[in-house]
Amino acid sequence: MKLPSNKSSIQIRRELRQQIVELKASGFEDLALQIFRYQAEYNPIYSQYLFNLKIDANHVKRLTEIPFLPIQFFKHHQIKTGQPPAQSVTFESSGSTGLATSRHVLFDAPLYTSVSTSIFTEHYGDLRDYHMLALLPSYLERNNSSLVYMMDNFIDQTGSDYSGFYLNNTDEMLDRLRFLSENPDGKKVLLMGVTFALLDLAESGADFTFFKDIPYLTVMDTGGMKGRRQELLREEVHDILISHFGVSKIHSEYGMTELLSQGYSNGDGLFKPGFTMRVLLRDVNDPFSLYDQNITKSKTGGINAIDLANLDTCSFIETQDLGRFGNEPGTFYVMGRFDNSDIRGCNLMVL
Repeated sequence: MKLPSNKSSIQIRRELRQQIVELKASGFEDLALQIFRYQAEYNPIYSQYLFNLKIDANHVKRLTEIPFLPIQFFKHHQIKTGQPPAQSVTFESSGSTGLATSRHVLFDAPLYTSVSTSIFTEHYGDLRDYHMLALLPSYLERNNSSLVYMMDNFIDQTGSDYSGFYLNNTDEMLDRLRFLSENPDGKKVLLMGVTFALLDLAESGADFTFFKDIPYLTVMDTGGMKGRRQELLREEVHDILISHFGVSKIHSEYGMTELLSQGYSNGDGLFKPGFTMRVLLRDVNDPFSLYDQNITKSKTGGINAIDLANLDTCSFIETQDLGRFGNEPGTFYVMGRFDNSDIRGCNLMVL
């Protein structure tokens, strides 16, 4: 299926955007293929990449035939498709000193807000039912974090005076959590934190016995040691947090600067992607060979992410993360990163 020749790129984009917002699971593959052809024609970087691979976009009929753009391109090029709305903000990944960082331009903030909100709601329910406390010190020290941007929107939507960000003022955060444990109002409580900050909190010697009295408490980690602590297995991290906080499990969020969609884990490291996202796995030695989910559930491969919310950049990203499929269709585990990957701020714990 070719793009309609009688429509401008702006008209095509408008129609694709509307389909993303209204997307149903059964329509994912068809919409992904439409977006692929749109980006193949109107994204100069991706178009040149396909040309170098000798790929004719009109001959691509299945998701497994789509070439994925290596994520490193975001470090050296502005990835842009067509004529999107005026630039709103540029997200930048964190990284070690001297290493190039990825930059991802957010051209359509309302689309990002709509998609990220819908994904969270799909997994956890209405944001208005939450008090949301975000312990994100390393992210708050920067002004271009996609995670902070998303959480700022979430916190605002909760409409709660008890929701907010925390840098190093963990005593104030614990006081607020203690108040919520003593004065339940029927709302759920979400404590989200970067991994090293949650570990520092857990091992601070504070009294967390009141955590068990907080109704509907969810503790969620976003991954990342930021070079501040020794890398640990995800199971080790979660065991430490469970032991100190007295919760039954630790939830996780999967996201990165280069993706506008998220995946969430309700525990045990098994992620379910949002409605605009799908994960495929590639052979670790051949980036153009994809695994069949039906026969390779126990095999580790490189994560290729399809993110339809990346309409204005590139929706087909070859990440540097390693993963394997879960038993439930569409689910996946994150196993770590390729050994030769740059150490990044969102570096995931090796499993």
